Amino acid sequence: MKWIRQISAEVEDPAETLGAKAHGLVALHRLELPVPAAFVVTTEACRAFLSEGALPAGLDTELAAAMSSLEAATGRRFGGDRTPLAVSVRSGASVSMPGMMNTILNLGLTTGATQALAAETGDERFARDSRLRFRSGFASALADGGAAGRLGGAVRATRAGRQPRGETIPDDAFRQLELAVETVFSSWEAPRARTYRELHGIPHDLGTAVIVQAMVFGNLDERSGSGVAFSRDPNTGRNVPFGDLLFCHQGEDVVSGRSAARPLHELHSREPAVWAALTDALARLERHYRDACYVEFTFQAGELWLLQVRPCRYGGAAGVGVATDLADEHLISRREALRRVSPHHLEHVRTPRIAASAQTDLLARGVGACPGVATGRVATTTEAAVRMAADGPVVLVRPETSPHDMRGLAAAAGIVTALGGPASHAAVVARAMHKPAVVGVADLEIDAGASVTAGGRTIGEGALVTIDGTSGTVALGSPPTTTGTADPRLRRLLSWADDVSGDHTERDEVQRLKAAHAALGRRG
Repeated sequence: MKWIRQISAEVEDPAETLGAKAHGLVALHRLELPVPAAFVVTTEACRAFLSEGALPAGLDTELAAAMSSLEAATGRRFGGDRTPLAVSVRSGASVSMPGMMNTILNLGLTTGATQALAAETGDERFARDSRLRFRSGFASALADGGAAGRLGGAVRATRAGRQPRGETIPDDAFRQLELAVETVFSSWEAPRARTYRELHGIPHDLGTAVIVQAMVFGNLDERSGSGVAFSRDPNTGRNVPFGDLLFCHQGEDVVSGRSAARPLHELHSREPAVWAALTDALARLERHYRDACYVEFTFQAGELWLLQVRPCRYGGAAGVGVATDLADEHLISRREALRRVSPHHLEHVRTPRIAASAQTDLLARGVGACPGVATGRVATTTEAAVRMAADGPVVLVRPETSPHDMRGLAAAAGIVTALGGPASHAAVVARAMHKPAVVGVADLEIDAGASVTAGGRTIGEGALVTIDGTSGTVALGSPPTTTGTADPRLRRLLSWADDVSGDHTERDEVQRLKAAHAALGRRG
C-alpha cells in the first residue's frame, strides 16, 4: 500500500484518506493560490500505526522519497548546512478537531541547519528563536504522550491516560521527522482528543493524516506574521473578513491565545499587498465552496502563503444570515439556503444579552467571542469546573485555554480568558460548542484554585458571575437579560420556507422551517 501523497492539484483521494486539511490544500492548489510545498501521510497509515504500535512497513522509504521531492520543489536541503529546509508537521483528520492533536513547527533545524539559516538571513536571533521554538514545541509534544511505536507501548499508555516514557530530540533531521509522525499519530488517542470526539459524535477509528509542509517563517521580520481569517464574521454572519493576526510571530502564537492578537483589519494598513491577496483569496474560496470559509495564513517578508482552508457552517443567527446572503449573491439557491438552516439553528437565533437598562455590577470587559449569556459560579481550573458543574452551572475563567482544558470547556456553561482573540483556541471551541465566551480581558488575573482579580477587585472561586458573549461583558451576580429582535434575514428565510411548503398560515418559526424541510425532502 502507498502511504504518502504529494499534495498537488492532481490528487483525487477523498478527505477520508487525505484528511480535511490536506484535502483543503489540494483545493488551494487547484485555485492556484499560494501554498507551501507539502506531502501528506494518509489516515490509512495512522490506522495501521495504531493497530501495530509502529510505523507501517515501507513508510520510512516513502518518507525519504517524499522529502527528496520536497527538497526539489523548494530548492532547499532538509536539515542541510546550506539553504536549509525546515518543515511543519501537522495533524489533519477528516473532520475538524481544533487543537486536539499535536503540531510541530520548524522541524529539521538541527545544529548545522540553524547555523546555515542564520548565515542565509543574516539574523542569528531569528534562527536561534526558530530552533528554540522547534525544540520546546517538540519536547512538549513528546511529554504530552506523543512518542509511540518504537518507544515502547506509548499508544497503550496514552489510551490509559498515562504518560509514556520520553525521548530526547535527535539532532538528525530525518529521525526528527519519523519521530514527529509517530508523535502526531499517537496524539489521536490522547485523552483530550477522545473527549472531543465523544462530545461531537466523531468515530474513534478514523485516525488522522499528517501533513509535512515547507516552513514559511512568520517570525522572520517586521514584514512577516501569521493569522487566521474568516471570510464572514462568525458571530453575526456579516460579509466582512474577520480574524486575528500577530506580526513577527508564528501561527501557534495566534491560535493558542497565549499572545494578545491584533484584529485582522490592521493588515490593511501595515501590509496592503498581503491584505489584498488575502481578501481576494477569501472571495475565490467562497465561490469555490459556496460557503463562508476559514483560513490559516502566514506572510514572510510581505508575501502571503495559505496553510489551511475549510468551509464554515455557522449556527444560530450567523448561520441564517450567511445562508440568506449567499442566496442573494446567487452562490446557492433559496432551496439550498433552507436546507442549510436546521430547526435547531433557530433555537440560537434570538441571542440573549445582558439588559442595557439593568443595574449591572461590571467586573471586567473583554472581546465577545461567541454570542449568548451564561451565568454560573467561577471555576479557575478544569478540575474545578468538572467538580463544580455537578452542583450547577459554572463559568470557566482561565489565562488562556489549551486542548488540556477540554473536559473543563465541556463542563462549563461559559468561558472567559485573559488572553487571546476571537480566533483563539477558547473562541473556536466555544463556537463549536455554542457556549458564550469572552476573551482578551486585559486586566484579568487568575490565582488558580483561589481567586480572580479584575479592575482592582478580587472575587473568590465559586463567586456568581454572568458573561455576555456579544458585548464582552463580565458582571457580578445575575443581572436581568433581554432577547433582541430577530435579524430581518430570518423573516426573509421564513418567507422562502412558506413558499416551498405552500403554507402561509401563522405558525412559530420552527414549525415553518420544519414544514419547508419536509417539502424539500418530498421533492428531493
